Amino acid sequence: MFETGRSLREHHLTLFTDSYVIRGTVTGRAQRLSDVLNHAEDGLLVLDDASFEEFGSHTGVDQAPFAQVNLASVLFAVSDEPIEPMPEMRLPKVAQQALVSIPPFRAVGQVHLAAVESLREALTELHQAFVPLSQATYWSEALREPRTTALILAFNHARAQILAPYAERDPWADARAASLQERGAPGTEVP
Repeated sequence: MFETGRSLREHHLTLFTDSYVIRGTVTGRAQRLSDVLNHAEDGLLVLDDASFEEFGSHTGVDQAPFAQVNLASVLFAVSDEPIEPMPEMRLPKVAQQALVSIPPFRAVGQVHLAAVESLREALTELHQAFVPLSQATYWSEALREPRTTALILAFNHARAQILAPYAERDPWADARAASLQERGAPGTEVP
C-alpha cells in the first residue's frame, strides 16, 4: 500500500460529523489527508490526544488520550498542514472549482479531477471514499458555523453532492443594481 522506506508523519486532523467536532492526531506513512482516510482499516480511525465537542453544547470539550472514530459518520476532515508534491504520486488532474454539499455543511474549493474530455466524464470517474478539496472554505448556516478556510479538506463522498463548475455569486448584487437604477445613479442602465 505505502512504500516502507517512507518516514512516519504526524497528521493533526479536525473531523466533522453531523453533531460533533473531533480533533486529534494520526501517525502513519500516508502523506496526504485523503490517503489517511481512504486507507484506514475497517473504516475506523484511531486518533491520539483526542478532543470531542458537540455542536451548540455549552458543556465543554471532552478529552481522552485516544478516540476511535467511525469514518462512516464523518462528513469531512480538515488539515492545514502543507504537503510537498510527490512526483511518483502525480497523475494528470485538472482542478475544478466546485461547491460540495455535505449537509448540514457546504464547502467551496478546488476538486482535482481526471484529465478527460468532459467534466461530466471526470465526475463519473470520481470513486474515492474521501475526496480532497484544496483551497477550501467550509461553513454551516444551520449550525451557525462561520466560513472557515483550510488548505485541504477531504469530504465523505457517500454523504456529499458535488456541483461543478461553480462560481460564487453575490445574492444581493441584483438588488443593489436595481436600487441604484431606481435612484438614477450613473452607469446603472440595464441594456
